[in-house]
Amino acid sequence: MSKAVDRQSQRDRILEAALLHIPFDGWNRRSLLAGAGDLGIDASTAKRLFPRGGDDLLAHLDVWTDRRLVEAVDQDVIDRMRMRERIAKLVRMRLEILTPHREAVRRAIAARLLPGNAMVAGPSLWRSIDLIWAIAGDRARDSSYYTKRGLLLGVWTASFFYWLEDHSPGLEETWAFLDRRIDNVMQIGKVRGQIEGMFRDLQRFNPLKA
Repeated sequence: MSKAVDRQSQRDRILEAALLHIPFDGWNRRSLLAGAGDLGIDASTAKRLFPRGGDDLLAHLDVWTDRRLVEAVDQDVIDRMRMRERIAKLVRMRLEILTPHREAVRRAIAARLLPGNAMVAGPSLWRSIDLIWAIAGDRARDSSYYTKRGLLLGVWTASFFYWLEDHSPGLEETWAFLDRRIDNVMQIGKVRGQIEGMFRDLQRFNPLKA
């Protein structure tokens, strides 16, 4: 095992252990050291792996979640779905990864409002949205690249906050909400496609050439 993989594995293990303490102690050095202690990892090693303490622990949450999503995906199954189903499935899978740690995630919202963390949160979320589209098979590199990701960002954000407060059996209300949001976005996409098609037709029609 390479040093990089071993370091990543250690960081993952400490985060997973710390997630049990974060609902009570928050995203701070106390939770970091408590998680490391549960694993028998000494404090100096934990501080070396997470130099900024709870802030680094929080930054690692999205990296860890994205990696768990990649590991959980059966690409053959995803590829057989329609695009709308792929996106819904992947958003749901990412929320399901976080579900056992919902209280820790709830505390992460407040922690991310702090100046240093806010600078990291935006790009981190964008990478997660980009990853979902990449797994879904989107290869766009034109203007639609940003449009698609912007729309999915809205779907993710709305579904995330709905999920955070959902206590329905099996989170069934969240999944129904997610489906509705994606349906709305698909309608927006159809309208956008029609408008773009209209402009292309207008550009092809030049009355001076008639």
